[in-house]
Amino acid sequence: MARLNSFYLPPEDWDAPFILQGGEAKHLGKVLRTRVGDTVRLFDGCGRDGLFTVTEITKSKVQLELNEEHFIADPRNLTLAIGWNKSSRRNWILEKSVELQTHGLIFYQSEFSQGKVPAETKESWNEKLVAAAKQCGNAWLPELQTVPGSIEKLIEFSASYDNKLFLYEKADNDTVPNNSVFAAESTLAVIGPEGGFSPREAELLIENGFKPVSLGSSILRWETAALLCMGTAYLESQK
Repeated sequence: MARLNSFYLPPEDWDAPFILQGGEAKHLGKVLRTRVGDTVRLFDGCGRDGLFTVTEITKSKVQLELNEEHFIADPRNLTLAIGWNKSSRRNWILEKSVELQTHGLIFYQSEFSQGKVPAETKESWNEKLVAAAKQCGNAWLPELQTVPGSIEKLIEFSASYDNKLFLYEKADNDTVPNNSVFAAESTLAVIGPEGGFSPREAELLIENGFKPVSLGSSILRWETAALLCMGTAYLESQK
C-alpha cells in the first residue's frame, strides 16, 4: 500500500464532523489535489491518529469521515533545554526533535545568549514540528516552551524532573553519557548557547542537582550537541 498523505488536526478539533481548515485544507485540496473518496491519515500531535475518507472539499475546508482510529503510547522521556541563540539552525533542531521523538524543547535565557528569548513560543515553530511529523509519521509533537529571565528561572522550572543533566564543556571526558543515562522516566538535559555556560550558571546547576556530563573532546555547535543528545535518548527508547 502506498504511503498515505498525512494532515494535522489539533486535538481540540478531533471530533465529528472532522474538518480540516486553513493551511491543512489548502494543502490537501489544492497542493496535493486530493479527491472526494480518497483515504488520508490525520494525527493530533498528542498520540492519536487515524485513517479518514474525504467526503467534501470546498475552498475553505475539507470534511472527512473516520474509518479507524489509533492511539500510540508516548515513548518520549527527554526534554531538552537549549540556551537561546540567534540562529537560523533553530528550525533544524525543531525538525529533528520530532524525528527523534523528543518530549519537549525549552528555549531559556542564558548569560551568554544572543538576544532575548521570546516570552511566548511562536506559531512558526509549531508549523515546523507539524511539517516534520507529516514526513516521519510521528503522532506526537514535542511540547514547546520558553523560559525568559535567567538560569534561576530554568532551575525553578526543573523541579518535577527525575533526572537532570547539563552538557558541560568543562566536564571530564569520563562523564560522557551512554544510552542508560536517558533511561529515567523524565530527563531534563540542558545545553548552553554558543558561548556555553558562565561559571556562575554551572555552579548553580550543580548545586541544584544537575549532573555535568561531557559530549567528548570536540567543540560542538549547539545544534550538534542537541542532535547527539536527542539521538542517544532515542536509541535508548527503542530498546
